[in-house]
Amino acid sequence: MEEEQIYIGRQPILDRQGNLVAFELLFRSGREKDAHVTDDVIATATVISNAFSSLGIDAVLGKHKGFLNLDAFLLKSDTIELLPRDRVVFELLETIHIDADIIERCKQLKSRGFTLALDDFLTFSEAFIPALEIVDIVKVDILPLSRAELKETVSQLKKWPVKLLAEKVDSPEQHQYCLDLGFDLFQGYHFAKPVIMSGKQLSPSELALMKLLSLLLADAETIELEKLIKSQPELIMKLMRLINSVGSGLTRKITSIHDAIIALGRNQLTRWLKLLLYSQTTHHGKSSEPLMQIASQRARLMELLAAYSDQNLQEEAFMVGILSLLGALFNMPLDELISTLGVDENVESALLCGEGELGKLLRLAELFERDNLPDIEKALTQLPWLSMEQACAAQQQAIIWTNQMVTGME
Repeated sequence: MEEEQIYIGRQPILDRQGNLVAFELLFRSGREKDAHVTDDVIATATVISNAFSSLGIDAVLGKHKGFLNLDAFLLKSDTIELLPRDRVVFELLETIHIDADIIERCKQLKSRGFTLALDDFLTFSEAFIPALEIVDIVKVDILPLSRAELKETVSQLKKWPVKLLAEKVDSPEQHQYCLDLGFDLFQGYHFAKPVIMSGKQLSPSELALMKLLSLLLADAETIELEKLIKSQPELIMKLMRLINSVGSGLTRKITSIHDAIIALGRNQLTRWLKLLLYSQTTHHGKSSEPLMQIASQRARLMELLAAYSDQNLQEEAFMVGILSLLGALFNMPLDELISTLGVDENVESALLCGEGELGKLLRLAELFERDNLPDIEKALTQLPWLSMEQACAAQQQAIIWTNQMVTGME
């Protein structure tokens, strides 16, 4: 029997300051025809096996915590107590019937130092009271609720000392409303959507990064690159820290800007500069780490997928992935930013119109981020040289690579 291909989906969880604090880990099978998992026991057991055994916890989560879905059977299983209590949050699925046995088990896990959350909470009822007196976090599904219903739900939940997590937050407007209601944590893709600001100007450090990237893409002389880098002390510090990190692949320490350019080579330097954009910049005045995670993983995934078609396409694929979130990073229209960089026609048409092989790869990468398996399968029909098994394997490699890169930039 052929081994079934699985992948682990990661959905970012942010705090009120926009910092990335956790990922929800989601199991999906490469052979499923939809994103619905009928057997929660097998699903979560597979996540546990892959996240904490096959791949390694640090490779999957980095420094962050992981939220795991538990049904009643797994909640009562001794197996989950083998997990590191400081790295996981157990989510009690909405399918669990809260009775005396469930409450007793929750008390046991709490006494052993585990963190508990109620998943997919909608409206309050007295049946939830015993659980609300124990759990640490309540995840509120905001999608089906009107603003009035959401406000009432929050008002009821604030009677208990629980953190409130708003899930399925897909726009800046929803995010702001949930902030105003007092939510502590947020799950969704609002932070990857730009709030376009008319007449916004880049800061001097942002301008320097964009100018340097433009020079590299234009194949400028090394002395021009050195001159611009040397005019930005903070940029020098960040760049040197980055290229001396374990993720840079160099076997010796770099001590000068000239050495860095020569040792890395222009292609590699261009790649690190794209990543540095997300390290250097804040997002809406907040941490840009969530965007760095998404952009880095998207770029690496696209690069790995492109290799199955044409290895000469890999560098462009990486570039499209990284540049695709510049609009969200700088709160500016993407076409305005791209026009200053002088990228080639294939990259520009992929970014702005979703055209060509690069545009199809970008669409596929975005669907993996949203854990949308039916649409992933449809997108793969447009890439006949790529199988689901290959895409799933690349996605896991991209997760590991991203955590290594982010760690190297800290």
